Amino acid sequence: MDRKIRVIIAKAGLDGHDRGAKVIAAAFRDSGIEVIYLGLRQSPEMIVEAALQEDADAIGISILSGAHMTVFRKILEQMKTKNLDNVLLFGGGIIPKEDIEKLKSLGVGELFTPGTPTHDTINYVKSWVNEHRPLEV
Repeated sequence: MDRKIRVIIAKAGLDGHDRGAKVIAAAFRDSGIEVIYLGLRQSPEMIVEAALQEDADAIGISILSGAHMTVFRKILEQMKTKNLDNVLLFGGGIIPKEDIEKLKSLGVGELFTPGTPTHDTINYVKSWVNEHRPLEV
């Protein structure tokens, strides 16, 4: 039996606005991706532990607080500690272009800014998973 792509969606830190995370979670579900929505105020440790426990293919972080450089770095550190090298870390929110480039150079996947069509994010995740973590048939 085929397994679905599994994606963790979370809000890290004290960022309390979750509309975008809920919109992307619903769009992922509608496209056939299994979503584990962790909700608000998650620590990097909690997010990575959930990805490990749920055998997630990807972790999506929604961030509007301006703490993106710190949050993504801490999540990447936790992922390395837990040997989650084959899990995609991507995100979206209010992130300046120069910071997007810095985060990508650290190992973060795509970062989507407001106004990006949800299907662009879905197609990116599906393509990455199909290339890096082919699903069993």
